[in-house]
Amino acid sequence: MNLEEIRALMRNDLDALDTTIRRRLSSDVLLVNQVAEYIIAGGGKRLRPLLVITAAGACGYNGPHHVDGAAIIEFIHTATLLHDDVVDASELRRGRDTANSVFGNEASVLVGDFLYSRAFQMMNDIGNLRVLNVMADATNMIAEGEVLQLMNCGDPETTEIRYLEVIKRKTAMLFEAGTRMAAILAGQPEPVETALADYGQRLGIAFQLVDDALDYSSSADELGKNVGDDLAEGKPTLPLIHALHNGTDGERQLIRSAIENGGLDDLEPIRSAIESSGGLDYTARLAREQAEAAVTSLAILPDSVYKDALAALARIAVERSH
Repeated sequence: MNLEEIRALMRNDLDALDTTIRRRLSSDVLLVNQVAEYIIAGGGKRLRPLLVITAAGACGYNGPHHVDGAAIIEFIHTATLLHDDVVDASELRRGRDTANSVFGNEASVLVGDFLYSRAFQMMNDIGNLRVLNVMADATNMIAEGEVLQLMNCGDPETTEIRYLEVIKRKTAMLFEAGTRMAAILAGQPEPVETALADYGQRLGIAFQLVDDALDYSSSADELGKNVGDDLAEGKPTLPLIHALHNGTDGERQLIRSAIENGGLDDLEPIRSAIESSGGLDYTARLAREQAEAAVTSLAILPDSVYKDALAALARIAVERSH
């Protein structure tokens, strides 16, 4: 099953999601509408909300709230992107100028705050305290992950363990919260909820590992953002950490300096060092292992086309080129 087939399977829910997103983004404040519309028009994979509605289908959920839950996940994700692009001074996302480049840092931060608050309004509307608790914990964990990543920037002593802790919090937590939410809405027992949460976390880790590898192996046109952004920020991601420990003395010195000082002056020799030291292969292998572990977590679910779609999404996440 490929991504287009999965989207076709979930077409009614995805159409309802689009309607919900546009309705709940509406504001009396013109600038909020302008920034929000700019973001929505920019597209994106919408993988996270797709996981919520597909997981709800795999749990046999027939109510209306899975679409609201999917929109909540998308709003929180978009808020983090708005804030991230300001923190990282990013200029390109999804193949076009970032919102902060167009509207300014202040507007991007404040509209990100609006999206967070609107997401919590929607959680309250669902009226499920467990959902509210899960999402409150998740947003707190995501914020901690952002701070941990900031602390790692410029630090060549960052270990693989510290890096993995960042991506578990910063990226995988929202995947995990989304799939857990689907189980909660469907009233599934704790073992199913735990299994779906594990699936989401592992898929999220795999997704971020691939993202970090693509920053050194793709092109700006394919990636939709500037290649080498992580290096420019002095951000030690796994391909760089692996090369730092497995490259030649000269390569290690070059990488250490790049992490400490940031910038893109040595991007090409560092890309070569990552390739020759096996950094990309190592990162890709870990991503595949996480994706397969995610699929294994689905064993507790009854067989269905939705379960098959979840398994396919885990593999699609690590086979992508952007």
